[in-house]
Amino acid sequence: MDLLIENGTVFLDNTFVNCNLGITDGKISYIGREPSVKAARVIDAKGKYVLPGSIDTHVHIRAPGGEYRETFYTGSMAAAAGGTTVIVEQPICNPTPYNKKNLLFRDSYANKECVVDYAFYGAAGCQYPEAIDELKNSGIVAYKTFLTPPVKGREEEFVNLYMDDDEKLFEGMKKVAATGLALMFHAENHKVIHALERELCGQGKTTGIAHVWSRPEFTEVETIRKIISFAEVTGTKLIFAHVSTAKAMEEIRRAKLSGMEIGCETCVHYLTLTEEALETFGPFAKCNPPVRSKENQDGLWEFVNDGYTVDAIGSDHSPFLYEEKKSCEQDIFKAPAGLVGIDLRVPLMLDAALKGKTSLENIIKILSEKPARMLHIEKQKGKIALGLDADILLFDPQQETVIDHHESYSKTAESQVVYQGVRLQGRLESTIIRGREVCKMNQVDQTAEGYGKWIKMDKIII
Repeated sequence: MDLLIENGTVFLDNTFVNCNLGITDGKISYIGREPSVKAARVIDAKGKYVLPGSIDTHVHIRAPGGEYRETFYTGSMAAAAGGTTVIVEQPICNPTPYNKKNLLFRDSYANKECVVDYAFYGAAGCQYPEAIDELKNSGIVAYKTFLTPPVKGREEEFVNLYMDDDEKLFEGMKKVAATGLALMFHAENHKVIHALERELCGQGKTTGIAHVWSRPEFTEVETIRKIISFAEVTGTKLIFAHVSTAKAMEEIRRAKLSGMEIGCETCVHYLTLTEEALETFGPFAKCNPPVRSKENQDGLWEFVNDGYTVDAIGSDHSPFLYEEKKSCEQDIFKAPAGLVGIDLRVPLMLDAALKGKTSLENIIKILSEKPARMLHIEKQKGKIALGLDADILLFDPQQETVIDHHESYSKTAESQVVYQGVRLQGRLESTIIRGREVCKMNQVDQTAEGYGKWIKMDKIII
Protein backbone atom coordinates (compact mmCIF):
# COMPACT_ATOMS: atom_id res chain seq x y z
CA MET A 1 0.00 0.00 0.00
CA ASP A 2 1.06 3.57 -0.59
CA LEU A 3 -0.30 4.92 2.69
CA LEU A 4 -1.57 3.47 5.94
CA ILE A 5 -3.54 5.57 8.42
CA GLU A 6 -3.47 3.69 11.70
CA ASN A 7 -4.91 3.95 15.22
CA GLY A 8 -7.59 6.46 14.23
CA THR A 9 -11.29 6.66 15.06
CA VAL A 10 -12.74 6.15 11.59
CA PHE A 11 -16.22 7.19 10.43
CA LEU A 12 -17.58 4.02 8.79
CA ASP A 13 -21.20 3.25 7.92
CA ASN A 14 -22.56 6.09 10.04
CA THR A 15 -20.64 5.21 13.17
CA PHE A 16 -17.11 5.48 14.57
CA VAL A 17 -14.78 2.48 14.52
CA ASN A 18 -11.21 2.13 15.78
CA CYS A 19 -9.38 0.69 12.78
CA ASN A 20 -6.73 1.29 10.13
CA LEU A 21 -7.12 2.48 6.54
CA GLY A 22 -4.93 1.48 3.64
CA ILE A 23 -4.64 3.48 0.42
CA THR A 24 -3.37 2.21 -2.91
CA ASP A 25 -3.31 4.19 -6.18
CA GLY A 26 -5.54 6.87 -4.69
CA LYS A 27 -8.28 4.45 -3.60
CA ILE A 28 -9.20 3.02 -0.21
CA SER A 29 -7.85 -0.52 -0.46
CA TYR A 30 -7.91 -1.78 3.11
CA ILE A 31 -10.05 -1.36 6.24
CA GLY A 32 -9.08 -3.47 9.23
CA ARG A 33 -7.09 -3.97 12.42
CA GLU A 34 -4.30 -6.37 11.44
CA PRO A 35 -0.99 -5.18 12.95
CA SER A 36 1.21 -6.63 10.19
CA VAL A 37 -0.03 -4.50 7.29
CA LYS A 38 2.81 -2.80 5.40
CA ALA A 39 2.80 0.52 3.56
CA ALA A 40 5.29 2.90 2.01
CA ARG A 41 4.15 5.61 4.42
CA VAL A 42 2.33 5.49 7.75
CA ILE A 43 0.34 8.21 9.52
CA ASP A 44 -0.43 7.66 13.19
CA ALA A 45 -3.94 9.03 13.81
CA LYS A 46 -4.19 8.08 17.47
CA GLY A 47 -6.62 10.37 19.29
CA LYS A 48 -7.98 11.77 16.03
CA TYR A 49 -11.14 11.34 14.00
CA VAL A 50 -10.62 10.00 10.49
CA LEU A 51 -13.41 11.53 8.40
CA PRO A 52 -14.47 11.44 4.75
CA GLY A 53 -13.46 14.46 2.69
CA SER A 54 -16.10 17.16 2.41
CA ILE A 55 -17.94 18.39 -0.69
CA ASP A 56 -18.68 22.11 -1.02
CA THR A 57 -21.72 22.34 -3.28
CA HIS A 58 -21.63 26.12 -3.73
CA VAL A 59 -18.41 27.86 -4.77
CA HIS A 60 -17.72 30.94 -6.90
CA ILE A 61 -14.30 31.36 -8.52
CA ARG A 62 -13.84 34.79 -10.11
CA ALA A 63 -11.04 34.10 -12.61
CA PRO A 64 -10.58 34.79 -15.44
CA GLY A 65 -11.48 38.44 -15.32
CA GLY A 66 -11.69 38.62 -11.55
CA GLU A 67 -8.31 37.16 -10.65
CA TYR A 68 -7.79 39.91 -8.10
CA ARG A 69 -10.67 38.39 -6.09
CA GLU A 70 -10.01 34.66 -6.46
CA THR A 71 -8.42 32.09 -8.75
CA PHE A 72 -8.86 28.34 -8.89
CA TYR A 73 -5.45 28.07 -7.24
CA THR A 74 -6.05 30.37 -4.29
CA GLY A 75 -9.64 29.24 -3.80
CA SER A 76 -8.72 25.56 -3.90
CA MET A 77 -5.82 26.08 -1.48
CA ALA A 78 -8.27 27.65 0.95
CA ALA A 79 -10.64 24.74 0.35
CA ALA A 80 -7.91 22.20 1.14
CA ALA A 81 -6.95 24.05 4.32
CA GLY A 82 -10.60 23.94 5.39
CA GLY A 83 -11.18 20.23 4.81
CA THR A 84 -12.97 20.48 1.47
CA THR A 85 -11.82 17.87 -1.03
CA VAL A 86 -14.31 18.64 -3.83
CA ILE A 87 -15.54 22.08 -4.86
CA VAL A 88 -18.55 22.45 -7.15
CA GLU A 89 -18.34 25.68 -9.10
CA GLN A 90 -21.36 27.81 -9.81
CA PRO A 91 -21.69 28.94 -13.46
CA ILE A 92 -21.58 32.69 -12.79
CA CYS A 93 -18.48 33.52 -14.81
CA ASN A 94 -17.33 34.84 -18.17
CA PRO A 95 -17.90 33.06 -20.46
CA THR A 96 -20.87 31.31 -18.88
CA PRO A 97 -20.69 27.51 -19.24
CA TYR A 98 -23.95 27.08 -21.11
CA ASN A 99 -22.31 24.98 -23.87
CA LYS A 100 -19.47 22.47 -24.12
CA LYS A 101 -16.98 24.98 -25.48
CA ASN A 102 -17.38 27.31 -22.51
CA LEU A 103 -17.39 24.42 -20.04
CA LEU A 104 -14.08 23.15 -21.40
CA PHE A 105 -12.74 26.69 -21.11
CA ARG A 106 -13.55 26.61 -17.37
CA ASP A 107 -11.80 23.29 -17.07
CA SER A 108 -8.70 24.64 -18.80
CA TYR A 109 -8.21 26.95 -15.80
CA ALA A 110 -9.28 24.50 -13.10
CA ASN A 111 -7.18 21.68 -14.52
CA LYS A 112 -3.98 23.74 -14.31
CA GLU A 113 -4.59 25.29 -10.89
CA CYS A 114 -6.87 23.26 -8.62
CA VAL A 115 -5.33 21.65 -5.56
CA VAL A 116 -8.60 19.86 -4.73
CA ASP A 117 -10.96 17.95 -7.01
CA TYR A 118 -13.71 19.93 -8.70
CA ALA A 119 -17.05 19.63 -10.47
CA PHE A 120 -19.21 22.01 -12.47
CA TYR A 121 -22.81 23.12 -12.73
CA GLY A 122 -23.93 24.04 -16.23
CA ALA A 123 -25.91 27.19 -17.06
CA ALA A 124 -29.49 26.77 -18.23
CA GLY A 125 -31.53 29.71 -19.47
CA CYS A 126 -33.99 31.15 -21.92
CA GLN A 127 -31.55 32.92 -24.25
CA TYR A 128 -30.24 29.71 -25.82
CA PRO A 129 -32.62 26.98 -24.66
CA GLU A 130 -31.36 24.65 -27.38
CA ALA A 131 -27.99 24.53 -25.60
CA ILE A 132 -29.49 22.75 -22.57
CA ASP A 133 -29.50 19.39 -24.34
CA GLU A 134 -25.90 19.89 -25.53
CA LEU A 135 -24.65 19.98 -21.94
CA LYS A 136 -26.38 16.88 -20.62
CA ASN A 137 -23.49 14.46 -21.30
CA SER A 138 -20.67 16.98 -20.98
CA GLY A 139 -19.65 16.19 -17.41
CA ILE A 140 -21.77 18.63 -15.41
CA VAL A 141 -23.42 17.35 -12.22
CA ALA A 142 -26.54 19.53 -12.56
CA TYR A 143 -27.83 22.72 -14.18
CA LYS A 144 -28.28 26.09 -12.46
CA THR A 145 -30.60 28.96 -13.24
CA PHE A 146 -31.86 32.28 -11.86
CA LEU A 147 -35.31 33.82 -12.12
CA THR A 148 -34.19 37.35 -12.96
CA PRO A 149 -31.90 38.96 -15.54
CA PRO A 150 -28.48 40.15 -14.37
CA VAL A 151 -27.90 43.53 -12.82
CA LYS A 152 -26.40 46.13 -15.12
CA GLY A 153 -22.71 45.57 -15.72
CA ARG A 154 -22.74 41.81 -15.08
CA GLU A 155 -24.52 40.68 -18.25
CA GLU A 156 -21.60 38.60 -19.53
CA GLU A 157 -21.51 36.52 -16.33
CA PHE A 158 -25.16 35.53 -16.70
CA VAL A 159 -25.51 34.63 -20.38
CA ASN A 160 -28.15 31.89 -20.63
CA LEU A 161 -28.31 31.67 -16.85
CA TYR A 162 -31.84 32.89 -16.19
CA MET A 163 -35.50 32.16 -16.93
CA ASP A 164 -37.16 35.46 -16.16
CA ASP A 165 -40.86 34.84 -16.64
CA ASP A 166 -43.20 31.93 -16.00
CA GLU A 167 -43.51 30.89 -19.65
CA LYS A 168 -39.72 30.71 -20.06
CA LEU A 169 -39.42 28.96 -16.71
CA PHE A 170 -41.98 26.32 -17.65
CA GLU A 171 -40.39 25.64 -21.04
CA GLY A 172 -36.88 25.62 -19.58
CA MET A 173 -37.84 23.18 -16.86
CA LYS A 174 -39.33 20.83 -19.45
CA LYS A 175 -36.07 20.90 -21.41
CA VAL A 176 -33.99 20.18 -18.33
CA ALA A 177 -36.38 17.39 -17.30
CA ALA A 178 -35.75 15.70 -20.64
CA THR A 179 -32.02 15.47 -19.86
CA GLY A 180 -32.55 13.57 -16.61
CA LEU A 181 -30.31 15.97 -14.69
CA ALA A 182 -31.39 18.19 -11.81
CA LEU A 183 -31.90 21.95 -12.04
CA MET A 184 -30.60 24.10 -9.19
CA PHE A 185 -32.48 27.30 -8.41
CA HIS A 186 -31.67 30.55 -6.71
CA ALA A 187 -35.23 30.90 -5.43
CA GLU A 188 -36.22 34.47 -4.58
CA ASN A 189 -38.95 36.74 -5.92
CA HIS A 190 -36.78 39.53 -7.26
CA LYS A 191 -39.61 41.75 -8.51
CA VAL A 192 -40.96 42.05 -4.99
CA ILE A 193 -37.44 42.47 -3.60
CA HIS A 194 -36.63 45.29 -6.02
CA ALA A 195 -39.87 47.07 -5.11
CA LEU A 196 -39.05 46.81 -1.41
CA GLU A 197 -35.51 48.06 -2.00
CA ARG A 198 -36.83 51.14 -3.81
CA GLU A 199 -39.26 51.80 -0.97
CA LEU A 200 -36.60 51.47 1.71
CA CYS A 201 -34.15 53.66 -0.20
CA GLY A 202 -36.85 56.29 -0.59
CA GLN A 203 -37.26 56.28 3.18
CA GLY A 204 -33.51 56.58 3.73
CA LYS A 205 -33.31 53.11 5.30
CA THR A 206 -30.03 51.77 3.92
CA THR A 207 -28.21 50.37 6.95
CA GLY A 208 -27.31 46.69 7.15
CA ILE A 209 -30.57 45.44 8.65
CA ALA A 210 -32.50 46.93 5.72
CA HIS A 211 -31.14 44.09 3.60
CA VAL A 212 -33.27 41.67 5.65
CA TRP A 213 -36.31 43.94 5.37
CA SER A 214 -35.98 44.00 1.59
CA ARG A 215 -35.97 40.20 1.36
CA PRO A 216 -38.64 38.95 3.77
CA GLU A 217 -39.11 35.22 4.21
CA PHE A 218 -42.14 35.00 1.92
CA THR A 219 -40.06 36.08 -1.10
CA GLU A 220 -38.19 32.77 -0.80
CA VAL A 221 -41.10 30.61 0.35
CA GLU A 222 -43.55 31.52 -2.39
CA THR A 223 -40.90 31.14 -5.09
CA ILE A 224 -40.02 27.65 -3.87
CA ARG A 225 -43.72 26.75 -3.84
CA LYS A 226 -44.06 27.86 -7.46
CA ILE A 227 -41.01 25.94 -8.64
CA ILE A 228 -42.24 22.79 -6.88
CA SER A 229 -45.63 23.22 -8.56
CA PHE A 230 -44.00 23.54 -11.98
CA ALA A 231 -41.81 20.50 -11.26
CA GLU A 232 -44.86 18.41 -10.37
CA VAL A 233 -46.07 18.97 -13.94
CA THR A 234 -42.76 18.93 -15.84
CA GLY A 235 -41.08 16.12 -13.90
CA THR A 236 -37.98 18.24 -13.33
CA LYS A 237 -35.56 17.08 -10.66
CA LEU A 238 -34.76 20.01 -8.38
CA ILE A 239 -32.00 21.33 -6.17
CA PHE A 240 -32.68 24.43 -4.12
CA ALA A 241 -29.57 26.49 -3.42
CA HIS A 242 -28.80 28.32 -0.16
CA VAL A 243 -32.21 27.85 1.47
CA SER A 244 -32.37 30.43 4.24
CA THR A 245 -35.79 30.00 5.87
CA ALA A 246 -37.32 27.26 7.97
CA LYS A 247 -40.66 27.83 6.27
CA ALA A 248 -39.09 27.08 2.89
CA MET A 249 -37.52 23.95 4.37
CA GLU A 250 -40.99 22.81 5.39
CA GLU A 251 -42.21 23.18 1.79
CA ILE A 252 -39.23 21.19 0.53
CA ARG A 253 -39.67 18.46 3.11
CA ARG A 254 -43.35 18.10 2.23
CA ALA A 255 -42.53 17.78 -1.47
CA LYS A 256 -39.76 15.24 -0.81
CA LEU A 257 -42.12 13.14 1.29
CA SER A 258 -44.57 13.11 -1.63
CA GLY A 259 -41.93 11.36 -3.73
CA MET A 260 -40.39 14.26 -5.65
CA GLU A 261 -36.64 14.21 -6.25
CA ILE A 262 -35.41 17.39 -4.57
CA GLY A 263 -32.00 18.31 -3.20
CA CYS A 264 -31.89 20.89 -0.43
CA GLU A 265 -28.80 22.98 0.25
CA THR A 266 -28.44 25.48 3.02
CA CYS A 267 -25.26 27.39 3.87
CA VAL A 268 -22.94 27.64 6.83
CA HIS A 269 -23.70 31.32 7.46
CA TYR A 270 -27.43 30.69 7.92
CA LEU A 271 -26.56 28.20 10.66
CA THR A 272 -23.95 30.37 12.41
CA LEU A 273 -24.94 34.04 11.85
CA THR A 274 -28.15 35.97 12.44
CA GLU A 275 -29.43 39.35 11.26
CA GLU A 276 -27.52 40.93 14.15
CA ALA A 277 -24.39 40.39 12.05
CA LEU A 278 -25.80 42.78 9.44
CA GLU A 279 -26.31 45.38 12.15
CA THR A 280 -22.75 44.92 13.41
CA PHE A 281 -20.77 44.25 10.22
CA GLY A 282 -22.99 45.75 7.51
CA PRO A 283 -21.82 44.82 3.99
CA PHE A 284 -19.41 42.17 5.30
CA ALA A 285 -22.42 40.11 6.40
CA LYS A 286 -24.45 40.67 3.24
CA CYS A 287 -25.46 37.66 1.19
CA ASN A 288 -28.48 36.67 -0.89
CA PRO A 289 -30.77 35.46 0.62
CA PRO A 290 -29.87 37.28 3.83
CA VAL A 291 -29.00 35.87 7.22
CA ARG A 292 -32.16 36.04 9.32
CA SER A 293 -33.54 35.92 12.86
CA LYS A 294 -32.35 33.64 15.65
CA GLU A 295 -35.79 32.04 15.70
CA ASN A 296 -35.48 31.18 12.02
CA GLN A 297 -31.96 29.84 12.54
CA ASP A 298 -33.22 27.52 15.28
CA GLY A 299 -35.83 26.28 12.82
CA LEU A 300 -33.15 25.56 10.21
CA TRP A 301 -31.23 23.47 12.71
CA GLU A 302 -34.37 21.39 13.33
CA PHE A 303 -34.42 20.48 9.64
CA VAL A 304 -30.70 19.75 9.66
CA ASN A 305 -31.30 17.43 12.58
CA ASP A 306 -34.24 15.53 11.10
CA GLY A 307 -31.72 13.63 8.97
CA TYR A 308 -33.89 13.95 5.88
CA THR A 309 -34.56 17.46 4.64
CA VAL A 310 -31.06 18.94 4.23
CA ASP A 311 -28.74 17.32 1.69
CA ALA A 312 -25.82 19.75 1.68
CA ILE A 313 -24.29 22.68 3.53
CA GLY A 314 -22.41 24.91 1.10
CA SER A 315 -20.15 27.85 1.72
CA ASP A 316 -21.54 30.03 -1.08
CA HIS A 317 -17.96 31.30 -1.20
CA SER A 318 -18.40 34.65 -2.99
CA PRO A 319 -15.11 36.54 -2.85
CA PHE A 320 -15.10 40.33 -2.90
CA LEU A 321 -12.27 42.53 -1.70
CA TYR A 322 -12.38 44.24 1.69
CA GLU A 323 -12.29 47.62 -0.06
CA GLU A 324 -15.28 46.71 -2.24
CA LYS A 325 -17.32 45.91 0.84
CA LYS A 326 -16.00 48.73 3.02
CA SER A 327 -16.86 51.41 0.47
CA CYS A 328 -20.58 50.55 0.77
CA GLU A 329 -20.98 50.86 4.54
CA GLN A 330 -23.46 53.72 4.18
CA ASP A 331 -25.71 51.94 1.69
CA ILE A 332 -26.23 48.21 2.07
CA PHE A 333 -28.01 48.02 -1.28
CA LYS A 334 -24.89 49.12 -3.16
CA ALA A 335 -22.70 46.51 -1.47
CA PRO A 336 -21.77 43.33 -3.35
CA ALA A 337 -23.48 40.27 -1.88
CA GLY A 338 -21.49 37.30 -0.70
CA LEU A 339 -19.41 35.94 2.16
CA VAL A 340 -15.91 34.47 2.06
CA GLY A 341 -15.86 31.11 3.77
CA ILE A 342 -14.62 28.19 1.69
CA ASP A 343 -12.09 27.38 4.42
CA LEU A 344 -14.42 27.93 7.39
CA ARG A 345 -17.41 25.75 6.49
CA VAL A 346 -16.15 22.40 7.78
CA PRO A 347 -14.49 23.74 10.98
CA LEU A 348 -17.62 25.76 11.85
CA MET A 349 -19.92 22.77 11.34
CA LEU A 350 -17.73 20.33 13.28
CA ASP A 351 -17.56 22.90 16.07
CA ALA A 352 -21.36 23.13 16.07
CA ALA A 353 -21.60 19.35 16.40
CA LEU A 354 -19.04 19.15 19.20
CA LYS A 355 -20.98 21.85 21.06
CA GLY A 356 -24.29 20.00 20.77
CA LYS A 357 -26.15 21.73 17.92
CA THR A 358 -26.30 18.41 16.08
CA SER A 359 -24.65 15.02 16.23
CA LEU A 360 -21.22 14.53 14.73
CA GLU A 361 -22.56 11.58 12.72
CA ASN A 362 -25.32 13.69 11.20
CA ILE A 363 -23.14 16.64 10.22
CA ILE A 364 -20.49 14.41 8.65
CA LYS A 365 -23.12 12.80 6.43
CA ILE A 366 -24.42 16.22 5.34
CA LEU A 367 -20.91 17.46 4.60
CA SER A 368 -19.87 14.39 2.62
CA GLU A 369 -22.17 11.48 1.84
CA LYS A 370 -25.43 13.27 1.16
CA PRO A 371 -24.05 15.90 -1.28
CA ALA A 372 -22.22 13.10 -3.15
CA ARG A 373 -25.52 11.29 -3.53
CA MET A 374 -27.38 14.48 -4.52
CA LEU A 375 -24.88 15.12 -7.32
CA HIS A 376 -24.59 11.46 -8.36
CA ILE A 377 -20.89 11.11 -7.57
CA GLU A 378 -21.38 8.71 -4.66
CA LYS A 379 -19.51 5.86 -6.37
CA GLN A 380 -16.38 8.02 -6.19
CA LYS A 381 -16.79 10.39 -3.26
CA GLY A 382 -18.49 11.02 0.06
CA LYS A 383 -17.68 7.96 2.19
CA ILE A 384 -14.84 5.95 3.58
CA ALA A 385 -15.40 2.64 1.83
CA LEU A 386 -13.38 0.14 -0.15
CA GLY A 387 -12.82 1.21 -3.75
CA LEU A 388 -13.81 4.84 -3.28
CA ASP A 389 -11.42 7.77 -3.67
CA ALA A 390 -9.21 8.12 -0.60
CA ASP A 391 -10.42 11.58 0.40
CA ILE A 392 -9.69 11.76 4.12
CA LEU A 393 -9.64 14.37 6.87
CA LEU A 394 -7.74 13.99 10.13
CA PHE A 395 -9.46 15.99 12.87
CA ASP A 396 -8.40 16.41 16.49
CA PRO A 397 -11.45 17.15 18.67
CA GLN A 398 -9.32 17.97 21.71
CA GLN A 399 -7.55 20.93 20.15
CA GLU A 400 -8.87 24.42 19.38
CA THR A 401 -8.98 26.62 16.31
CA VAL A 402 -9.04 30.42 16.43
CA ILE A 403 -10.20 31.93 13.14
CA ASP A 404 -7.65 34.38 11.79
CA HIS A 405 -8.01 35.68 8.24
CA HIS A 406 -4.26 36.26 8.07
CA GLU A 407 -3.86 32.47 7.90
CA SER A 408 -6.31 32.03 5.02
CA TYR A 409 -5.24 31.30 1.45
CA SER A 410 -8.19 33.13 -0.12
CA LYS A 411 -7.35 36.38 -1.89
CA THR A 412 -10.28 38.05 -0.14
CA ALA A 413 -9.68 36.60 3.32
CA GLU A 414 -9.64 40.10 4.85
CA SER A 415 -13.39 40.21 4.18
CA GLN A 416 -13.93 37.40 6.73
CA VAL A 417 -14.42 39.98 9.48
CA VAL A 418 -17.68 38.40 10.72
CA TYR A 419 -15.74 35.36 11.94
CA GLN A 420 -12.44 36.96 12.90
CA GLY A 421 -11.27 35.78 16.32
CA VAL A 422 -14.04 33.19 16.77
CA ARG A 423 -12.83 30.20 18.81
CA LEU A 424 -13.81 26.75 17.56
CA GLN A 425 -13.55 23.39 19.24
CA GLY A 426 -11.41 20.95 17.28
CA ARG A 427 -8.65 21.35 14.72
CA LEU A 428 -8.26 20.04 11.18
CA GLU A 429 -4.80 18.54 10.95
CA SER A 430 -4.66 16.94 7.52
CA THR A 431 -6.51 16.92 4.20
CA ILE A 432 -5.84 13.94 1.95
CA ILE A 433 -7.17 13.79 -1.61
CA ARG A 434 -6.95 10.53 -3.54
CA GLY A 435 -4.22 9.42 -1.20
CA ARG A 436 -2.13 12.59 -1.38
CA GLU A 437 -1.75 14.78 1.70
CA VAL A 438 -2.34 18.19 0.17
CA CYS A 439 -2.57 20.08 3.47
CA LYS A 440 -1.04 19.46 6.88
CA MET A 441 -1.53 21.76 9.85
CA ASN A 442 -2.86 24.52 7.57
CA GLN A 443 0.19 24.33 5.31
CA VAL A 444 -0.90 23.56 1.77
CA ASP A 445 1.50 21.62 -0.44
CA GLN A 446 1.97 24.18 -3.18
CA THR A 447 3.42 21.54 -5.51
CA ALA A 448 -0.13 20.15 -5.60
CA GLU A 449 -1.18 22.94 -7.98
CA GLY A 450 -3.01 21.20 -10.81
CA TYR A 451 -3.43 17.95 -8.84
CA GLY A 452 -7.21 18.39 -8.72
CA LYS A 453 -9.31 16.24 -11.03
CA TRP A 454 -12.60 16.99 -12.78
CA ILE A 455 -15.24 14.85 -11.08
CA LYS A 456 -18.10 13.91 -13.38
CA MET A 457 -21.30 12.05 -12.63
CA ASP A 458 -21.02 8.34 -11.96
CA LYS A 459 -23.26 7.56 -14.90
CA ILE A 460 -25.27 9.23 -17.61
CA ILE A 461 -28.85 9.36 -16.42
CA ILE A 462 -30.46 9.45 -19.88
